[in-house]
Amino acid sequence: MNGPGRLAGIDLARGLAIVGMLAAHLLDGDAPDTPTWAGVADGRSSILFATLAGVSLGIVTGGRQPLAGAAMRTARARLAVRAAALYAIGILLIATGVPVYVILPAYALLFLLGIPFTGLGSRALLCTAAVVALVMPFVQAWLDGAPFWGTAVGEQVALLVGWHYPFPVWIAFILAGMGLARLDLDVAATQLRLVFAGGVLAVVGYGVALVSGADEWAEASSLWGAVWTARPHSSGILEVIGSGGFAIAMIGACLLLCRTPLTWAVLPLRAAGAMPLTAYVAQLVVWAVWAWLALGSTEGLAEFRALHPFWPITLGILAGCTLWALLLGRGPLERLLALLARRAVPGTADQPR
Repeated sequence: MNGPGRLAGIDLARGLAIVGMLAAHLLDGDAPDTPTWAGVADGRSSILFATLAGVSLGIVTGGRQPLAGAAMRTARARLAVRAAALYAIGILLIATGVPVYVILPAYALLFLLGIPFTGLGSRALLCTAAVVALVMPFVQAWLDGAPFWGTAVGEQVALLVGWHYPFPVWIAFILAGMGLARLDLDVAATQLRLVFAGGVLAVVGYGVALVSGADEWAEASSLWGAVWTARPHSSGILEVIGSGGFAIAMIGACLLLCRTPLTWAVLPLRAAGAMPLTAYVAQLVVWAVWAWLALGSTEGLAEFRALHPFWPITLGILAGCTLWALLLGRGPLERLLALLARRAVPGTADQPR
């Protein structure tokens, strides 16, 4: 976790995204005893996670300087293998019946969509991300209006492709993260610029939404209303700008924090962030087992939340990841996927963090 070249701040940001997703899944936002900070997690945690996935893709394919030749071909092929494994794990998690939108199928598709862009530099990636962020919300709103999604087959397809995290829009976050990975992320000046630029985007996105954002009726009744919103999981332009900026600012802030001795105080979060797949899968497996034993079914969201599972699961995952990282190193599922990718695609390439 403190090896040469490893960015502790990226692990911290992933750890915060994991805790945010746990809060979004396990806390009832309408309950009077829900912590006020939990509302920040809704939508933003998964977008932070997606942006960090883009950072990982960028680091794997060379960091500041994209790989070339055989090394890049090996890295791309291994990413494809990892995407296939993520998709398979996601389908298995969906089969548990836990009532959440499993993000892994969407991640797998986003990994595949990101591969053709791995040879680009930072400016090209960030500019492409900006174009996608401004254009694709209109396409997404049009696609969402198709009657197909209201059919039984459409509902199943939506689960299988992770449509709750729609790749037409979310590719912007992957590209933005890849663009960040092409910068000097270990330099304080770059980290400060990320905080500033992300903060400006967040203020613009949420500020415009506050002044002129569509209400729920307008979102449901018109294409423009569906686009001109910052509501979590809406994929509207204002959400993409605001939550995308929030993710960039958080990454910069985490990188800055880990330049200080506070990096040791957040070690459990860094440990979870160093093994995000293990932490994510562990959450849903524990959920499925606990719900089955306590309720006889995994499908009741309100009933499971009534058991107050957030703190036991969150603290258990942070403690488990910390012990594993200190005693055994790399997370078990991360190690398994790395081994699978190396066996499937022999060659020389930098390994994912």
